[in-house]
Amino acid sequence: MQNSLKYELHNILSGKSEVRFGTIIQTIASYLKNGETTSRTIEDEKHLKSEETEKLENYISQNNLWVKDIDLSQYVSEGAEQKVYLKDSENVLKLNDSIYYTSWKDYFYNLLLHNYFFPDTA
Repeated sequence: MQNSLKYELHNILSGKSEVRFGTIIQTIASYLKNGETTSRTIEDEKHLKSEETEKLENYISQNNLWVKDIDLSQYVSEGAEQKVYLKDSENVLKLNDSIYYTSWKDYFYNLLLHNYFFPDTA
């Protein structure tokens, strides 16, 4: 059982298995991982995140993925890492700055794992 879960999680993070609302997240995480080295220092991680941010913004622009219809007057709440806005009567939008993650890739991996373990709130 433990090995089965381990392999399933590995397959989700590597993009080999699907998870609810995970396709674009897996694609972006893979895009960010492309060309990444295996060992880093703390300074490298800070530099990596700024490089990832630029790479991520370029990818989003090239693929027309920017969310343009956020009604800032529909602000609900915020925590340390995200601001929450009402999207409609059933959905919210969460804007996250990934403050608790050393990389954007790690943030996207966290989203994938959340969607795997909690598909009803994906």
